[in-house]
Amino acid sequence: MVSVVLDSLADGMTVREILKEYPKLTKPDIQAAIEYAATVTREEILPYTAFHRIQS
Repeated sequence: MVSVVLDSLADGMTVREILKEYPKLTKPDIQAAIEYAATVTREEILPYTAFHRIQS
C-alpha cells in the first residue's frame, strides 16, 4: 500500500482525496507510508574502509 500512497501523492492527489478513494486508510497510515519510504530510500554514507571490507 506504500506504493499506492506515494503514487497517488506523486499524481497530485491530496491526503483528503486519498482517504476518500481508499476509505480503509487513515491519515496516520499515509504518514507512516511516507516515513517508511523516506527510511528505505535514505542514502547511507559509509567510510571508505567499510566499503573496502565489503568489496573484499
